[in-house]
Amino acid sequence: MNKFSEKFTLQGNAGLMEGLLDLPAGEPKGIALVAHPHPLYGGTMENKVAQTLARTFVTLGYVAARINFRGVGASEGVHDHGHGETDDMMILYQHMVQKYPGLPVSLSGFSFGTFVQSHLAQRLAAAGTPAERLVLVGTAAAKWEIANVPADTILIHGENDDTIPLIDVLDYARPQDIPVIVIPGADHFFHRKLGHIKNWVIALWNNK
Repeated sequence: MNKFSEKFTLQGNAGLMEGLLDLPAGEPKGIALVAHPHPLYGGTMENKVAQTLARTFVTLGYVAARINFRGVGASEGVHDHGHGETDDMMILYQHMVQKYPGLPVSLSGFSFGTFVQSHLAQRLAAAGTPAERLVLVGTAAAKWEIANVPADTILIHGENDDTIPLIDVLDYARPQDIPVIVIPGADHFFHRKLGHIKNWVIALWNNK
């Protein structure tokens, strides 16, 4: 949990979901939804990369919202291989746009969370309400069917990721002609490299 995180609960399709809200100083410029890594391998909304993404968006002036996917922590239900989790993230999206009407919504995720957010982005685009921008860290290419994403998506990956090899992410990004930011020496969880995620997102955010 970040220092000023606020806990909340939300009704999901599989039961109650627990979440965390991080607020910027002053009026928010936008909304950021953060998706955590795989629930069956210890992934929670308090994962260090997910926390870093939330802090990054708060620095950018966004209100950041995270939920524990179904079956994680106090969130009810059982793991649904990304499909129900995408539904739950859509419920969080609807909740946030009602709570903060008129603000742009950005999506970010880590590992399994990149699968969820890529498919949520497709749903939003199909509905005529596309996300402002995506940030995908440790993109789970070749493990799950990551949907194609907009050209301005920020992709960040660790050079030494042995969970999702860099070559798989390059193969995913190449046909979309999307650059991949490679953090030298970083593993899948970006141990001792978390600051690079925040610095790159902030540096690139307003340079589309």
